[in-house]
Amino acid sequence: MLLLVLIVISGASLLLASEMDPGTAKTLVTSLGTGTMISAVVGFGQTLITATASQRALVSPVIEESRKALRELSDEYRSLNREFFPTHVFEATTEPDPAFNHLMMQDLRNTRQFFFRGFSGRHAAARLLLSHAEWEFRAVIADPQDAPTISGRARYLLRREGADADSETIQKGLHDEIWIGLVGLYLARSRCVRVDITVVSDPPLDRLEMFDESVWVTLYSDVGGASALYPRTLRFTEGSFIYNMERTEFLRVCRARSERHFQITPDTARAEFMDVFHKITGVALSERRFRDLEERFHAFRRDFSTAAELES
Repeated sequence: MLLLVLIVISGASLLLASEMDPGTAKTLVTSLGTGTMISAVVGFGQTLITATASQRALVSPVIEESRKALRELSDEYRSLNREFFPTHVFEATTEPDPAFNHLMMQDLRNTRQFFFRGFSGRHAAARLLLSHAEWEFRAVIADPQDAPTISGRARYLLRREGADADSETIQKGLHDEIWIGLVGLYLARSRCVRVDITVVSDPPLDRLEMFDESVWVTLYSDVGGASALYPRTLRFTEGSFIYNMERTEFLRVCRARSERHFQITPDTARAEFMDVFHKITGVALSERRFRDLEERFHAFRRDFSTAAELES
């Protein structure tokens, strides 16, 4: 406002002086206008310098602090996302999802340890044979000799299959899955430093596949996806709450003295495996039955790899 007043006074004085006759009065008015104009210019320059200095001294630090606070808040939200939220969500499907399987195979290729918890190990064995590396593999599977475990899984499948399904047929199919999975793990032993198998009664319904940098949880407990062959699956990264919780619980089960533990190595002969098979299932494995289960596993592996668009 003061700057505007000075400019108005200066302009008026110079205009008035231009209309006056030469003399002392004109000189005085001209000097007044010129001095006022100089004062206005100097004041304007000083105002600019002061405003710039104030900007640097006051506003800039506030802006920088605000940016820093936003960065810290953003980092905190990213940390919370990594800790509590999945990186990928795959919805329930009736056929293998190629995107799902390609990403899981990528995690498998980049891992040293592969942990599996599920009803049988068919899919895990197929993945091992589809890769070309060596892992420490640990599996927690259902106890085929525990009747409540088999019947409980059968009841879940009955809800999916509907009223026309037969319980006895489903239970027989469940035993076949476990047998085929065991033979598959034996066939995949060359891909592993060793294969540790823990047999438990009434395992959790949700399937777990854990690698060095991620954990995949397949939600068979999700009622909304009960009708799908492949339920909804969530992927979490290493360091997340779910990863640490599941890893701790998995290792606890693998070390529990109350559970039955078995081991297969690359040097395990077929006769030794047949003995392990008998201890796990309670069923004697003849050479003919072994060859039959081997053929059925390879047929499953081929169908799965084709549907999932995985290279054999």
